Amino acid sequence: MSRTEPFAELAFPHADADLAAAAGAWLRRLAGERRVSPLTLDAYARDLRQFLVFASHRLGGTVALTALAALKPTDLRAFMAQRREQGVASRSLLRQLAGLRSFARHLGREKIADIDVFTKVRSPKLARVLPKALSVAKARELASGEGDMGEARPAWIVARDAAALALLYGAGLRISEALAITRRDAPVGAVDSLIVKGKGGKTRAAPVIQPVRKAVEAYLELCPHPLTPEGPLFVGARGGPLSPRIIQLTVERLRGALGLPDSATPHALRHSFATHLLGRGGDLRSIQELLGHASLSTTQIYTAVDKARLLDAYKSAHPRA
Repeated sequence: MSRTEPFAELAFPHADADLAAAAGAWLRRLAGERRVSPLTLDAYARDLRQFLVFASHRLGGTVALTALAALKPTDLRAFMAQRREQGVASRSLLRQLAGLRSFARHLGREKIADIDVFTKVRSPKLARVLPKALSVAKARELASGEGDMGEARPAWIVARDAAALALLYGAGLRISEALAITRRDAPVGAVDSLIVKGKGGKTRAAPVIQPVRKAVEAYLELCPHPLTPEGPLFVGARGGPLSPRIIQLTVERLRGALGLPDSATPHALRHSFATHLLGRGGDLRSIQELLGHASLSTTQIYTAVDKARLLDAYKSAHPRA
């Protein structure tokens, strides 16, 4: 679903005309005022549609706003139980519930209907999964982009991949953020920082250390394609914008060449950036700023990662452990 695509009421066939119109207005507001990404919009629309299918079967007909407002917590629990039986994980269920709550808030804000059933059921608990950080040596090895991948690669592509991976580990960028850099904003020479647009369109300043700048300079020196100032810094083999999937495939091949675990992904380099900074005494607030996390609680998970690494080191080295 693109931002310009009309939000057809027919997208919600199990809702009556008023409810479908309200759903369309909600999605338009998310796309316009909130600037929610197209992928998130697709997910929210699909989540609401799935719930309306369930409600239609449970109520025995097309769902109206009055019927939606009359639903009880037992109805919502039945829906969640059905989704679990279908193999839906807690994280996906949590996102679906968040979308339904967002829709209910929209209805209340616009004085269309007062629906509180979605706030009366406790959110599913998530198992706390710690980010998989690499050791400093392994992160450096992976970020170099070099390794015998069983195929001959042009030197400029090796340099390109190394520069992109260096930005993930050396500046803590997401793949999408690194690939969104324009040639004009390339961190080279005396340019030691980047203005990065992250999730939700939020911008932040990301310092770029000299080894990363040198990797970008090496790529630019070898790149055979003309790069326009407003065009992407990183391009594919034919000169078009580089797909994130290309970097992911490169890392998959490097994993095999370097003997790294499956957890060694491009995003693991970003995790490693944060974990290694914290391990060297980095301030949690500063790391939050560098990562572009909206909430400090998101960043605090790295304190658990660092403690886990210290405990592993203790168990392996202490004679009484």
